[in-house]
Amino acid sequence: MTFSGSFRGAALASLVALAVTACSESASVAGQALPAPASNPDQVVAEVAGRPITLKEVDAKWEEFDAAERARVTQLLYQNRRNMLDQVVGEILIENAAKAASLPVDAYLGQDSAKRATPVTEAEVLQFFEGNRERAQGRTLEQLRGQIKEFLEGQRKQQARAQLVDELKAKSTGVKVMLDPPRYTVAVAANDPVRGAASAPVTIVEFSDYQCPFCARVNPTLEQVRKTYGDKVKIVFKDFPLPNHPQAPKASEAGHCAGEQGKYWEMHDLMFANQRSLNVPELKQYATTLGLEAAKFTQCLDSGKHAGLVAAGMKQGESMGVNSTPTLYINGRALIGAQPFEAFRQIIDEELSKK
Repeated sequence: MTFSGSFRGAALASLVALAVTACSESASVAGQALPAPASNPDQVVAEVAGRPITLKEVDAKWEEFDAAERARVTQLLYQNRRNMLDQVVGEILIENAAKAASLPVDAYLGQDSAKRATPVTEAEVLQFFEGNRERAQGRTLEQLRGQIKEFLEGQRKQQARAQLVDELKAKSTGVKVMLDPPRYTVAVAANDPVRGAASAPVTIVEFSDYQCPFCARVNPTLEQVRKTYGDKVKIVFKDFPLPNHPQAPKASEAGHCAGEQGKYWEMHDLMFANQRSLNVPELKQYATTLGLEAAKFTQCLDSGKHAGLVAAGMKQGESMGVNSTPTLYINGRALIGAQPFEAFRQIIDEELSKK
């Protein structure tokens, strides 16, 4: 199918919306070429007067020079490889299933899609148009109805194929993914707030900012993770207030002040639910709402008692290359932005399968 003008941009934007899911101090640099991958960190990549230089040494210098960019490129390289690996795995599973059904692949996919993909309704076409009206540049629903419907039908087919592949994977005992994801060592301090059982096999460390709307958006997703996995997952919160969010540092301190009275997570949830009201008087009102001892909370907040703890979270994140929020590490595997539950589930299930 083809889209023209700015509406093509709207269609593409809807496909990549999940990529724009993080608060950032500055925009990412686009269009940079990835370095040629190398598999062995001990590989000698240069010599100077007989002195070998290994890939490991180069990467260490890159980490020292620009940890954020190295993390971004490393994660991007892995994610693209993983996406293509999943595509190849899906194609093989579908080919085998089609062969077992004595059908050509296209016929097999057509039959399966017909059973799964519901027809696109006029209400859905209208909803898509209204959601992208500002990008249509004056063109009417009548002018764009056919292209919108075709686009939505294409999405349904992709979703149907994804569901089919998931089912075929579940039935198969011969699918093993050995591609190693990049992992980071994320130190957890004794005074870091933790939700969940200490013995949980999966640890999610979240670098977050109370003024970041995407951080608030990931909060319900993490709650769904907790309800789904119970004692198998614990969540560690790290303060990472961005410089362009002036109320975030004091909000972070307020969380720790509430924690002194056993109400850290209650204050955490209340502040994310009221992101636009994080001035100091409002933070003190939230303490009253939670039933905290007001004088003790006020003294803690006004004194800046926990400012050093908040700064330590920032310093740790920066040393790891964190430059946007939320940035999460699931057993050391980076997940950046307010990703949907399915993204968490995929990584958590993979981690649990290794235990």
